[in-house]
Amino acid sequence: MSGTWIDGELGFETELVHAGVSPCEETGAILTPIYQATTFVQESIDQYMSKGYSYTRTTNPTVKVLEKKIATLEHGAGACCFATGMAATVTVMSAFLSQGDHCVLTDCSYGGTNRVARKQFMNYGITFSFVDFRDPKNVEDAITPKTKLIYSETPANPTLTLTDLEAVSAVAKKHKILHVCDATFATPLMLKPLDLGCDMSLHSTTKYFDGHNMTVGGVVSSKTAELDERLHFVQNMHGNIMTPHTAFLTLQSSKTMAIRCEKQAKNAQLVAEFLETHSKIDKVVYPGLASFPQKALADKQHLNGFHGGMLWCEVKGGIAAGRKLMDSVQRPWSLCENLGAVESIITCPSVMTHANMLKEDRLKVGITDGFIRVSCGVEDPKDLIDALKVALDTIDV
Repeated sequence: MSGTWIDGELGFETELVHAGVSPCEETGAILTPIYQATTFVQESIDQYMSKGYSYTRTTNPTVKVLEKKIATLEHGAGACCFATGMAATVTVMSAFLSQGDHCVLTDCSYGGTNRVARKQFMNYGITFSFVDFRDPKNVEDAITPKTKLIYSETPANPTLTLTDLEAVSAVAKKHKILHVCDATFATPLMLKPLDLGCDMSLHSTTKYFDGHNMTVGGVVSSKTAELDERLHFVQNMHGNIMTPHTAFLTLQSSKTMAIRCEKQAKNAQLVAEFLETHSKIDKVVYPGLASFPQKALADKQHLNGFHGGMLWCEVKGGIAAGRKLMDSVQRPWSLCENLGAVESIITCPSVMTHANMLKEDRLKVGITDGFIRVSCGVEDPKDLIDALKVALDTIDV
């Protein structure tokens, strides 16, 4: 019958389009509307919240649909959408860390994560161990009786180091500690942290869920309803909910995530292969290359051979040569922050995304001043490669 769903489990690409979304019962509108409302009228005091909504800071119908969609995609019991990816990070730390607690945090993460741990939460009497998550033993060795949270990121921003999520989750469960993974670089196409044992999966929706440089947002999917309820409770206190308009745009853009990301991954593979053979490139790292240091883990953990649209490189000649490439590469490349968009982007992490890290910590994990982070878009790969070749040919090494 028209309007009813076929039997059986739906494919991931179908869920990207339809999960959480139903046509409007009153009008038949196929898209979820933007409920741009501050407050929701109640029928009586006794029936307060009987329709599920009271005030948009607490919950909003448009945002709720996006949360249902992402929870479905991530195989979670629930999801909580935020104003930004950093709002998601801060809420996780606020919800599960208190004065005197300890967190084991990857030594290579998004710069904002490192900064908020050092500059805000340490001031509250919370301690952090910044360790190399490539070896799960490092994580276990850092655990203390006060450890309440393990915070991983895979692939790591910007070095693309990988965390074996099953192994680290096993360590977390052994010690009865919560494990949250920032999987922004991965997207649910590459891996689903909850399926690999994590308690929570975090994304900056600004990146691949949006994919068009339109919005900022974040989301945390939880394995249990209790964790999801805790996050929504803390979010309500902080007031860092995603706006209805952002949720509406993300509902639309996420439908094409698979199409976009598969093209981005193909472009990344071609660009990485070109850079690996160029005489002026000292190093290029991409999980799809045979030379990738953690290739076995990448092939085991990344679904369907999908390795994403991110890579990085360094130019022979050091910092000056690397910066000359970033300053001179022509369009379709754009020199700016952000990643995961349909536009191809080159970023200088030491100045942009990771400038707030302590320099010694940044250098320790390999983020030099000449480190070039590359986010491949959906343009013609020949144009991307030609622009890189022209810029590289002007560099003297």
